[in-house]
Amino acid sequence: MTQSLQWDLFCHVIDNFGDVGVSWRLAADLARRGQQVRLWIDDLSALAWMAPAGQPGVEVLRWAEPLPDREPGDVVVETFGCQLPATFVQRMRRPRPPVWINFEYLSAESYVERSHGLPSPQLEGSGQGLSKWFLYPGFTPRTAGLIREPELLPRRAAFDATAWLASHGVQRQPGERVVSLFCYENAALPTWLDSLAEVPTVLLVTPDQAARQVRCALGDGGRTGALRTVMLPYLPQDEFDHLLWASDLNFVRGEDSFSRAQWAGVPFIWQIYPQVDDFHAVKLDAFLDRYLDAAAPAQGAQIRALWHGWNGLSGVARPTWPERQDWQRLARDWSVHLAALPDATDCLLRFAADRG
Repeated sequence: MTQSLQWDLFCHVIDNFGDVGVSWRLAADLARRGQQVRLWIDDLSALAWMAPAGQPGVEVLRWAEPLPDREPGDVVVETFGCQLPATFVQRMRRPRPPVWINFEYLSAESYVERSHGLPSPQLEGSGQGLSKWFLYPGFTPRTAGLIREPELLPRRAAFDATAWLASHGVQRQPGERVVSLFCYENAALPTWLDSLAEVPTVLLVTPDQAARQVRCALGDGGRTGALRTVMLPYLPQDEFDHLLWASDLNFVRGEDSFSRAQWAGVPFIWQIYPQVDDFHAVKLDAFLDRYLDAAAPAQGAQIRALWHGWNGLSGVARPTWPERQDWQRLARDWSVHLAALPDATDCLLRFAADRG
């Protein structure tokens, strides 16, 4: 698709990193592919460090009442089921309405394939007479795939981990592994730090919740056993990718870092956003079922136990680590699998083009 269209992307911020991260990556990737994008967002604060240089072709607008009087573009995308402003939806009711897409949460559950690409006719309310279409990112050809910029994998192949670490004041010692930590509040963290400290490890700690918990556990010295810590600043999105690529093991959380950890092609552990009645465990296991499908049974059991333990879904407090090279091979093979699927931005472009 080469035609340049006007896109309106709406993002309601619940978690300052996950939803903004996905929405900004999507907006920026659309713009790099020749589209004009307006990103409507109700909390712009995270973009100050996440995307300090902005992106040509992306106009950021504050989503607040009264909404700026803009004519809806050719395509309107609501991310994660956020409810569009009624006044904006009313302006979408025109002789040739925009393509209206709900870009949903990432999940490996089976309903995603059944629901991907389905319309939802609007029978009442401000959108009466319009149709909203549901697009689901995912891990199979019958989904929208993941956001994957055209230059992502070549950029990863050319990446110099040693130089990047040095630029952040980190000199990797002989035999030392590099681990990144980006997490929600987690009662298991002190025990897991002790386990990581059994072999030489430099822990790269992201700001906010991760840094606060590590300081509480280790004090100002930031050391225990064979583990030392480096406190990182807030990183723009490209730099966060570099952090994941430079590490031997990544602890990630939420949705944006979850998908980017998979592109890193190295072992990772995901802390999923907790839900009532542990319903998030269903989503976690649905992904693990796919991710571990090619793993040896013993390796798969170890990795599943790690993820369950980190997410407080089992009584196992102290981790048992899989063999490092086998886990690395599994992670790289999974990244290759994902690269063979359509990418989410291309899916959006094709979907909009198919609907005129």
